[in-house]
Amino acid sequence: MKFTSTGFVMVYCLLMFGAAQADDFSVEFAWGDIPLCTTGNPNTVDNPRFTIAGVPEGTQYLSFKMTDLDVPSYDHGGGGIEYTGQTIIEPGAFRYQSPCPPSGSHRYQWTVTTKNKKGLFGKILGTAKSDQQYP
Repeated sequence: MKFTSTGFVMVYCLLMFGAAQADDFSVEFAWGDIPLCTTGNPNTVDNPRFTIAGVPEGTQYLSFKMTDLDVPSYDHGGGGIEYTGQTIIEPGAFRYQSPCPPSGSHRYQWTVTTKNKKGLFGKILGTAKSDQQYP
């Protein structure tokens, strides 16, 4: 197969555009009005408010998962929603087990994964993470 310089430039641009787009995906969150919890027994609460940016092209589904970075074996759950171009995910889109460190504070991380469709057969297009201390 023979590449012309124009063909090489086109392939290079496509590869760079795809890589840059995935690198631009970001997420931030705010805990909001969840009840204060420091007993080690989490409450089931509405998701925090998420702000997302740079969502990869072709995304149709967003998957959210929270991890306690101090006790990563505890499953706080998360949720998923259809993606229709929104940049703000308001509380109430899904429910999860709230942060609730048994003593002191812990660092919690939200991971948002984008897919081209819902379910196990959806191709992962991008992943973004954000973490905060609680309380």
